[in-house]
Amino acid sequence: MQIYTSLPETRPDTPLLNSIDSPSALRLLERPALPLLADQLRHYLLYAITQSGGHFAANLGVVELTIALHYCLNTPSDKLLWDVGHQAYPHKVLTGRRDELCAIRAQNGLAPFIDPKESQFDVFGTGHSSTTISAALGMALANRLQGNNSQVVCVIGDGALTAGMAYEAIMDAVYQQANMTIILNDNDMSICPNVGGLSQVLKALGRNADAAPNLFSAMGLQYFGPFDGHDLPCLITELSALLPLPGPKLLHVHTTKGRGYAPAESDAVLHHAYSKASSTGQSLPTVMPADSVFIRAKSAMQQGKAQKYSSVFGEFLMDAATTHADMVAITPAMCEGSGMTDFRAAYPKRFFDVAIAEQHALTLAAGMACQGLKPVVAIYSTFLQRGYDQLVHDIALQNLNVTFAIDRAGLVGEDGPTHAGVYDYAFMRTIPNLVLMAPKDENECRAMLYTSLNYHGPSAVRYPRGLGCGALVVAQPPLLAIGKAESLAVHDPVCERAIVLLAFGSMVGTALDVAHSLTGEQLANDWRIEVINMRFIKPMDEQTIARVNNSANIVVTIEEHALMGGAGSAINELMLAQCAANGHVAPNILNVAIEDAFIAHQKHSQQLHAAGLTAPQITTRIVKLLDTNRG
Repeated sequence: MQIYTSLPETRPDTPLLNSIDSPSALRLLERPALPLLADQLRHYLLYAITQSGGHFAANLGVVELTIALHYCLNTPSDKLLWDVGHQAYPHKVLTGRRDELCAIRAQNGLAPFIDPKESQFDVFGTGHSSTTISAALGMALANRLQGNNSQVVCVIGDGALTAGMAYEAIMDAVYQQANMTIILNDNDMSICPNVGGLSQVLKALGRNADAAPNLFSAMGLQYFGPFDGHDLPCLITELSALLPLPGPKLLHVHTTKGRGYAPAESDAVLHHAYSKASSTGQSLPTVMPADSVFIRAKSAMQQGKAQKYSSVFGEFLMDAATTHADMVAITPAMCEGSGMTDFRAAYPKRFFDVAIAEQHALTLAAGMACQGLKPVVAIYSTFLQRGYDQLVHDIALQNLNVTFAIDRAGLVGEDGPTHAGVYDYAFMRTIPNLVLMAPKDENECRAMLYTSLNYHGPSAVRYPRGLGCGALVVAQPPLLAIGKAESLAVHDPVCERAIVLLAFGSMVGTALDVAHSLTGEQLANDWRIEVINMRFIKPMDEQTIARVNNSANIVVTIEEHALMGGAGSAINELMLAQCAANGHVAPNILNVAIEDAFIAHQKHSQQLHAAGLTAPQITTRIVKLLDTNRG
């Protein structure tokens, strides 16, 4: 096998790979040609990922496994499922999407994960881990009912196997005696090194396949392995032998994450994913002349070097650890992405990585809080969805002191809709006892985290992926008043009519740009314009909303979140309730948010445009409202 030490700057010469446009063409090859195909496929992956960015090391680790599976299966009649999809690039290449891989994750390009709309070979959509055993079982049972003898095979990593859902599916598969095959791709890694008791079990199996008890045999699966996942002849021999066997089976293979690229083999965490360029997916601040109160207000948010929000959180953890001895940190396998590596190194006894087990992470935090600790749960918005029942019943119902640091909120760019955090306002603001905040910049994020840590009860700070706008971060910020908004800037030509922009989190800077643009519109000359940073989604600032309700003619809510059930909906509910209580007519309300659709993968700025959340788009909508209200 060829070992590469550098990334190719030009497309490598891969004549054998170029001849493979489908798995049927792959199956025409003689077995001795397959190792050469693997080398060329790996070399091409190294090139393609430098062009597109995306997940890296996991794909290099399954090259031989992917070839063996498509060689032995009759895909797409046989069903092949990939858990998460971090490792699906070789699959995409071998199923007719080779040349398109260089534009994966780009606007109108290949999906970042597995998407059935993209190819008949993508039989089940993925993006979150630990789902494919359940899906494969469903397909296998459907085959039984329909008299279909096709194979159903799912590939799941040892990291994804840490989630409880995988075991629920295994137990049911054994009970049903379903004809299906589970491929355990064991590389001792999740995004970072795998943790937990299961990893120790798998290591024991690696030393002795008859280790007592063999977890999988004890559960009732037919167990085969462990085998070298890079030995193509071995893989093909074993697959050919076990696939025809009836009942649920598990093939255990060992692979190396980053296989074939020396730097990735030595540091798979660093090489988990690559960016196409240095861009973080967040738009950098727009430099505009300070010719209005709104631009001056925005400039006040941009006085330093932009920081990643995950870095702000990581620095907060380190500082808070010295002043709050009762603070502990929990993450479901998101240590690096959440900015927790320094804390893990400095406070190993206060750091808990529970692997891919979001539900457990939340109830673990609840148990710690019952004993007087102050857990901080670092979790991505899209993964918090998986722990919703625990959030409601185990934490909020008991009013426990748990802080949530919710990263990757809003649209997330090239990772697409499976990773977008655009539903958290809706599913969290309905929960009693819970405080929910969204910062406008890095400094306010730090202040909110500090406020949350010192709050008695469950609270959450929701912040976006990537860079902030460049606010100077104060190490010891003041505590924020719970449920209080701040008025940032007012354009007041001393007139009776008023338009107020109520902005949430990442949209505050955009709202200031919108307000600045409105001051240049002829129709806006006779309007008072105000921008308010709402800060809190729950509780809302009822006094500020009452003032706006009584004085504004037009109210515009702006959020990077789904329209239905979001922060704008909360504003609507509160304003209508106030009007009903006071007997006055509500102002015209325009809710600017993500309409009822999933926003496809593309750059973050392109997603904002697709969702109608750019300043020019919002300005156009408001001008139309002004036109209808000019009389």
